[in-house]
Amino acid sequence: MISKVSQPRLKGFRFRRSVISYAVWAYHRFALSLRDVEDLLAERDVIVSYESIRVWCQRFGAQVAASIRRDRPAPIDKWYLDEVVISIRGQKHWLWRAVDANGDVLEILVQGRRNAHAAKRFLRKLVRRWGAPRVIVTDKLRSYGVAVRDLCPSVEHRSHKGLNNRSEASDRLTRR
Repeated sequence: MISKVSQPRLKGFRFRRSVISYAVWAYHRFALSLRDVEDLLAERDVIVSYESIRVWCQRFGAQVAASIRRDRPAPIDKWYLDEVVISIRGQKHWLWRAVDANGDVLEILVQGRRNAHAAKRFLRKLVRRWGAPRVIVTDKLRSYGVAVRDLCPSVEHRSHKGLNNRSEASDRLTRR
């Protein structure tokens, strides 16, 4: 939430800063719909339309999202990597995802290929942002082995069909 409360109201807005920041925070933190946030506020006796919440999220969303990312705890040093096929305008693309041991999404990348070059690109982006992990768990795709061997040779790589269930389960929303 935005913690700076120097003024009770934002200029040009009817509601207090705390109400606006709570609505925007809830929308971005929990991936709720605008109508869900409207219902949350209604339970707290704040009657506001989802359209107002949309305007707030458009105007203040970047600031709140940045503070949520900044305050997020560091990822666990065990990563689960997975890729899933998606269709964009009728063409097949691959959605590469990395999830830590808590189930928090570390990185998402959409690429047109599913080969060693694509795996290296994805892993390079991950390591550049979060540093090298202790363990990487993947499925049986052999491109991961090449990428891990080239980019982080000291990292333990576990490749097994059943070990990667954490990232497979996190793909459910994407597939739906």
